[in-house]
Amino acid sequence: MSSTLAPRVVVVSRRSELSELLDRHGTRGAAAYFLRQRNRGLEEVQERHDALENALTQASAAIPANWRRGGVDRDDLPRFLFGPEDIVVAVGQDGLVANAAKYLSGQPVIGVDPEPGRNAGVLVRVTAASIGKVLAAVAAGRAAHERRTMAAATLDDGQRLIGLNEIYFGHGSHQSARYSLSTPEGRRERHSSSGVVVGTGTGATGWCASISRERMGPPELPAPTAAQLCWFVREAWPSPATGASLTAGLLAEGQSLELVSEGEQLVCFADGIETDRLTPAWGQRVSICVAEQSLNLVTGVH
Repeated sequence: MSSTLAPRVVVVSRRSELSELLDRHGTRGAAAYFLRQRNRGLEEVQERHDALENALTQASAAIPANWRRGGVDRDDLPRFLFGPEDIVVAVGQDGLVANAAKYLSGQPVIGVDPEPGRNAGVLVRVTAASIGKVLAAVAAGRAAHERRTMAAATLDDGQRLIGLNEIYFGHGSHQSARYSLSTPEGRRERHSSSGVVVGTGTGATGWCASISRERMGPPELPAPTAAQLCWFVREAWPSPATGASLTAGLLAEGQSLELVSEGEQLVCFADGIETDRLTPAWGQRVSICVAEQSLNLVTGVH
């Protein structure tokens, strides 16, 4: 940290389900009626809302008075400018850390779990009550960190996006996508499939884990800190013009998977954020590889 500039703590959050329900239905009574029709109650939603609000209040209170502070909603992340001195505090589920990671360049990230026991807690390792202690440790250089590998997709015109969990390439409506795939070993195959998923070790606990469980053979999923990616083709269709022999593999650092669009309306996006995407036209190439940047995840105090 710079000795001349106080750190800025940026709290990242997303709106609760209760807030979204009230926006949609207008009143608590209407929201409660909507939930009752689906065998749910407003009490559960209110409890989760209160837990999030309490964690956000504790996060704000834990920031030293002489430090700078900022806040950003998940939906505004593409328009928010993070600074090199920032300490990012993501209050929410694991996915919120992934949503923020792609817009960072090495800033420490403290994932805060507002509901311990309900979330998986893979990336949100810190409780709301311990935020102050962890912030102090980060500023003093006493925090424990974990560098998590990320994936990068680059279009042949220079456009680029980053993902912490996985990158998806396929049709925008998830119908059959046509493209050619080339591996680092020089093998090439034309495909008609439900798309390609390229995942990191962090993503190996999510979508890639689900795909892997359906496959009988390799590859083994990489570790979160390994400079390695796994890739899977979803439902490749064998036909006279398309094949189904190249459907999974690993990418080491320095290797890339090359995908060339052979159709329109194909997209490439990361971590489920479809609005932030590449849109390769017919004949354009997307290269997916291990990203130069990584997530600097704060895991605790030494």
